[in-house]
Amino acid sequence: MSTDGADGEARLTRDRLLGGRVTLLQPASGYRTAIDPVLLAAAAPARRGETVAEPGCGAGAAALCLAARAPDVRAVGVERDAALAALAERNAAENGAADRVRIVRADIADIRAPRDLARHGLAPCDHAMANPPHLPPERAMPARRGDPATVETGASLDDWVTAMLALLRPGGGLSLIHRADRLDGLLAALHGRAGEVVIFPLWPKAGRAARRVLARARKAARGPARLAPGLVLHRADGRYTEEAEAVLRHGAPLRIADGDASPC
Repeated sequence: MSTDGADGEARLTRDRLLGGRVTLLQPASGYRTAIDPVLLAAAAPARRGETVAEPGCGAGAAALCLAARAPDVRAVGVERDAALAALAERNAAENGAADRVRIVRADIADIRAPRDLARHGLAPCDHAMANPPHLPPERAMPARRGDPATVETGASLDDWVTAMLALLRPGGGLSLIHRADRLDGLLAALHGRAGEVVIFPLWPKAGRAARRVLARARKAARGPARLAPGLVLHRADGRYTEEAEAVLRHGAPLRIADGDASPC
């Protein structure tokens, strides 16, 4: 990790994801990319020639991991913060992915229906993935309630699902990573609007309660929900399990549902 910075420019760090295959410039303070975007990108179906939208893309970590894992897939990041959107564009260029990762500056709160896409330069996509803020304001510590990366400051979880569905073509799929203790709210947001829901728990260690879940659903589908086997992230000694290492370091896909394709 190294630091960049100049007068008038926010201090940045240069970090590596996917075992060094992705270089990520990100702000040195505030929200810092951890493993959630890497897992999210691994969970998104990546089929040749398709386009994946990522509302709230931040500095572009998930979109760039997807681009590295699936070189024949295009990603469109949507970000309301001008500085982060510019940083995501810079990251795409530095990773040689500017032709496959496009960044659009827009607020997901303004994307309520497919008719809203054109005025933001967007088109319906095959899949949408997101790592929404994990806490509603009333559950956040007072000092953190204004942090849009971790707290729902301008859009609720329901708003995020609404935007993702608006970004999808008919029958398109969506993937989210979220806190396990908000699973009830996530299912409520999907109810009646997306089906074939698959919940994939992420356990910190064997025998521990899941703190995160990955959720997969399909727009306007009516199939039943099901619980997938999930993934144990760490061994007893704290190191990543072999399965987690394959995803986080080597770009292996997470097989959330039967029939998931290998990376392109």
